Amino acid sequence: MNKLFKLVLGSILVSTLLVGCSTSVERIDAGQTVDLSGAWNDTDSQMVAQEMISDVLARPWYNNFTAKTGKAPAVIVGTVRNLSHEHINTRTFVNEMERELINSGRVEFVASSDERNEIREERIDQDLNSSESTRKAAGQEQGADFILKGQINTIIDTADSEQVRYYQVDLSLISLADNRKVWVGQKKLKKIVSNGKLRY
Repeated sequence: MNKLFKLVLGSILVSTLLVGCSTSVERIDAGQTVDLSGAWNDTDSQMVAQEMISDVLARPWYNNFTAKTGKAPAVIVGTVRNLSHEHINTRTFVNEMERELINSGRVEFVASSDERNEIREERIDQDLNSSESTRKAAGQEQGADFILKGQINTIIDTADSEQVRYYQVDLSLISLADNRKVWVGQKKLKKIVSNGKLRY
């Protein structure tokens, strides 16, 4: 009887430990804002991209260019450097800006450097293997008029269990014809994080 009691008790303890260590997953709407650590997240990326692209398209350079050339400007998004204290997937942020630019319908959008290299390899393959009526000739690419590039910086201020996380995103739109900066934009975010186990 004593052995049976110990066996049952042991089974209960093991079951309790397994339940306590189990992982819980809840699916939520992708558009819902969730801040767990206070670090840069998908909401920040979307919000900053939307606001900065709206700003760049509303500035004088756009009307000046269209009035002078009679066409929409061709834009490419270049490098956005992460100079912050944390890991930020800048590719996601760049993708958000590309989406906002394309969906605005106000600019022609040129593929990135990596994408262009892949497409050029495909053209070479077509030149060797595709029929004359379907192959695409080299040297017909549309060049960009402007490149959008920038950086993300942070300032972290911590005292005890509270932390202020300050993000500053600086972007510049540069003319590829003459290296003029035709627009400089800046977006700032500030978060107060209260947590017993802060990340630095």
